[in-house]
Amino acid sequence: MDFEHLDISTANHVTRITLNRPEVLNAINVRMHAELQMAFDVFAADATQYICVVIGAGDRAFCAGSDLKAIANNEGPVEYPASGYAGLIERYDLDKPIIAAVDGIAVGGGFELALACDIILATRRSVFGLPEPLIGRMALGGGVHRLARQIGLKQAMGMILGSESVEAEKAFTMGIVTDLVENGDIDKAIEEWTAKILKCAPLSVRASKQAVLRGLDEASLEDALKNQTDYPAFIEMINSEDSDEGPLAFAEKRSPNWKAV
Repeated sequence: MDFEHLDISTANHVTRITLNRPEVLNAINVRMHAELQMAFDVFAADATQYICVVIGAGDRAFCAGSDLKAIANNEGPVEYPASGYAGLIERYDLDKPIIAAVDGIAVGGGFELALACDIILATRRSVFGLPEPLIGRMALGGGVHRLARQIGLKQAMGMILGSESVEAEKAFTMGIVTDLVENGDIDKAIEEWTAKILKCAPLSVRASKQAVLRGLDEASLEDALKNQTDYPAFIEMINSEDSDEGPLAFAEKRSPNWKAV
């Protein structure tokens, strides 16, 4: 696919997906939905890519959600791609880490896209919210479910039922944002966080992410502990060359050479 609304770059095992419709605050239309599905498909399948960063073009918005003007002009609902809204919110089998780098507005579907990522970095000028009830809709892209699971019921209900948008500092306090950075420092934060993750064995990172998410779905902590060694990503990790490389590098007092195999 030729990307019209995304810029894709890869470097040092990191894929960077830039939502590139700054003139409409990077709002998502039908074409961008399809492009995001393809971009995440390619990232998931590429063995050389370990981390994905999603960011918005310009300094006004990460993503303002669905392009309501486009929906109105088409006079019909948008059919989402195979992996759901933005090609991500129903993608449950991607164990590679995904970072949302938010600089500006992240509301509606844009907030839902960020919530579907594993880490959210945000500048102080950023704003988060689910304003769908203000236009007679609800956040069907996972927002109501992920927010309640990630920050707790009462805080989530306040944002959802009151369509309350919160500034980055409050979002950080609530547990929505992983790292709050100064305006202009989002690229620095991306470099720092990707460097942290790349120091770790890629298969260990994936096994850890899978264990966290699957463990939350287990009936109890006891079940999560009992079943974690049966998860596919753990089995791949423990049988990998990297599983031997880590202890060997430590014993030889050198940096490990991770191969993700």
